[in-house]
Amino acid sequence: MSKKKKKSRLKKTQVEQILDKNHVKYEQVVFPTHQDGDVRTLTTDHTGIDEHVIYKTLVLSGPTTGPLVGVVPIDSHLDEKALARVSGNKKVEMVPLNKLVKTTGYVHGANTPVGIYEKHHYPIFIDQVAKEQGEIYVSSGQIGRSVKVNAEDLAKLVHAEFADLQQA
Repeated sequence: MSKKKKKSRLKKTQVEQILDKNHVKYEQVVFPTHQDGDVRTLTTDHTGIDEHVIYKTLVLSGPTTGPLVGVVPIDSHLDEKALARVSGNKKVEMVPLNKLVKTTGYVHGANTPVGIYEKHHYPIFIDQVAKEQGEIYVSSGQIGRSVKVNAEDLAKLVHAEFADLQQA
């Protein structure tokens, strides 16, 4: 392989290595980021990708399950009552930013269902729309880095349940 080829390829994230190990097909994607207060945030406009297929990984906690994960499109809001109902909790609340790294091992903006499941086996719930869309984008564990993956392959890998999680 030429040196030019090697330099243009991205070094694989831990999440991409997990996907490789489990023979899950994916495509590496880099999104531009910008500073938003004290956190880095994806800049998804002008990338040519529909925001509704780019998913955010939200970490919550409930009295029955403890930490759990909701995965919804970045252009929508998570319905916490729906997530509580489907997860068997009376209610769920977002994990505070200052406890996020301790809970998941990832900073805000880099949480990923693949890495969280691999490390902690928290219950994971993916919005039902993902199943209909087929391929979705989720974080690959670094801010600005994502993977395009088949939603059902992802759900199978992380033992996720599909549910209606978006606020109406």
